Amino acid sequence: MRRVRLAAAAALLVVALATAAYGQDVLQLVKVFGVGYAVRTFGPQINDFINSMLLSRDAATRQTTKVVPILSVSIGLSAPGSATIGAAQVAGPRAAVQKVEAVAALDANYQGVFQIRALIPVDSLEPWKGLRRVVGVGVSAIIDLKI
Repeated sequence: MRRVRLAAAAALLVVALATAAYGQDVLQLVKVFGVGYAVRTFGPQINDFINSMLLSRDAATRQTTKVVPILSVSIGLSAPGSATIGAAQVAGPRAAVQKVEAVAALDANYQGVFQIRALIPVDSLEPWKGLRRVVGVGVSAIIDLKI
């Protein structure tokens, strides 16, 4: 009888831990998709806010701008606990900016000495399938949300 109770308690503990881990994964997914949705929905308002902020500081861009999601792609080992999700404002000629779907953030660590982050405007929401830079467009602002 005692073994059955011990086995049941162990099984309950395993299920509880798995459920807690699953709950955290679900929360992370909600945050990621929530921010992605917010960037898609409120991108024009965020873009206007950034442009107004830059204009008030005499740093306005004369090019077309747009706010898109940042998608991180890590190369090598990344720093634990430092994941962020967010958005970036891109700027460039109107035709090129219209092609931009996201900014790919390539993170690399060189022998623990250099941490490198390259920000590349791309024409796909899946840059890990094929990184295609949109030529003539640059990143003019970053919006990060710590998760």
